[in-house]
Amino acid sequence: MHVKEMISTHPQVQDDASDSLLHCVEECYACAQTCTSCADACLAEDNVKDLMQCIRRNLDCADICAATGSMASRRTGSNIDVLRAAVHACAEACRVCAEECRKHASRHEHCRICADACRSCEEACRNALPQIH
Repeated sequence: MHVKEMISTHPQVQDDASDSLLHCVEECYACAQTCTSCADACLAEDNVKDLMQCIRRNLDCADICAATGSMASRRTGSNIDVLRAAVHACAEACRVCAEECRKHASRHEHCRICADACRSCEEACRNALPQIH
């Protein structure tokens, strides 16, 4: 992704962008796409009724990941308390989604991939939190 390259061009950033926060932005967008795709794949499965909770958690996770990625990409002004809350909530949504997808991972490869993406995003969010100030 072009996150670091793009944010480094911002007039108010210069070289003052946390690598862990930039990685979090990348992971958020990647996880949003993966969760959306997993939800869609779940809808195509024969046992879609059994995957209802997984679909819900995929879509909730995708929404919060996309919103968090957008918020963390903004460099003009600040809204630190809200950004910290969003990153924390994103980590929690990713944890919950990963746990749900993991239940189906042995039967559905898309759920295994999604669980891995969620864990990666959760870790990136948790690593970024101390750098948000």
